[in-house]
Amino acid sequence: MRFYLYLILFILGINAGYSAEKKAPQAKHEKAVLKIDSASAVDIRHFDQTSLNTYRKKPEFQYKETTTDISWWTRFWRWFWNWLDSLFRLKPAKGLPTFWDIFWRIVKICLLALGVVALVFFIFKAQGINILGIFRKKATSAAIPYSEFFEDINAINFDEEIEGAIGKGNYRFAVRLLYLKCLKHLSNAGLIDWQIDKTNSAYIGELKNQQQQDAFRMLTLQFEYVWYGEFLIDQQAFKTIDSSFRDFNKQVA
Repeated sequence: MRFYLYLILFILGINAGYSAEKKAPQAKHEKAVLKIDSASAVDIRHFDQTSLNTYRKKPEFQYKETTTDISWWTRFWRWFWNWLDSLFRLKPAKGLPTFWDIFWRIVKICLLALGVVALVFFIFKAQGINILGIFRKKATSAAIPYSEFFEDINAINFDEEIEGAIGKGNYRFAVRLLYLKCLKHLSNAGLIDWQIDKTNSAYIGELKNQQQQDAFRMLTLQFEYVWYGEFLIDQQAFKTIDSSFRDFNKQVA
């Protein structure tokens, strides 16, 4: 019985809602209209041309972009870094890089590395330094103690000692004798004040002539690489160093 009562109330509720919706007036949709205010007058204002001309003449209102030409040195390095970047970076046209893309890229990198190594080798070779001597065994031939020759450079027969060192194949010691002989030439010419406790850099600073100073600095660098670095040099490298010392000594004499 209660079920039928609920059912009747539910049907009556739906019917009442439908009737109310049917009787409700439908909202009218009005078309939007743009309203224009035509009552007030429009005051059109213009810029003052005199003031504009005055501002144009002031430097702070003149926005001119200045462009400077790029030097050839900057262009070269820009090209070099772009080329180097393209060499090490894989940029396939489509999809993933193929085996041949990677292979030719590795070949290019290897050729570049060999070129750098060859350049370094020729630079050291031009300075009379055998860079391959780093990987060789150190010289076993006996060398006269360092302090023994520095007691008095004026009492040494350099030509005889140099020939003796060359005859024994001790080119490293011969280079040291060439440097001491050069110090004797500079001291005899009054260009340096030789003292037993002075450093090589001190002698470089005593030279007043800039050209002589630069040349002697290069000879000092060669000597220190060979002697203190204990690099083994061959006959051809020694001839190059010997020629450099002879040319310098001619300028001093």
